[in-house]
Amino acid sequence: MNLTLAVDEAVAGRARKAAQAMGKSLNQVVREYLEPLAGDAVVEVEIAEFEAMSGRGDSGGARFDRTSSYSERLDRYRGA
Repeated sequence: MNLTLAVDEAVAGRARKAAQAMGKSLNQVVREYLEPLAGDAVVEVEIAEFEAMSGRGDSGGARFDRTSSYSERLDRYRGA
């Protein structure tokens, strides 16, 4: 979709130079700003990343509890 914006020429010129310094076009910078503002794309990407990471671990059937997870640290703290 094309979008037309009314921006002061001086502002657009400075923004274009700033974008160029980042190695991007002003169009790309505006697009990257709008995507998270819209929210949908970011949420979908985060969900996809979470789903890709889910179920990768293998505890070998071991169960974990707080005490065993922190026992070494607690021993050091207590001076054991």
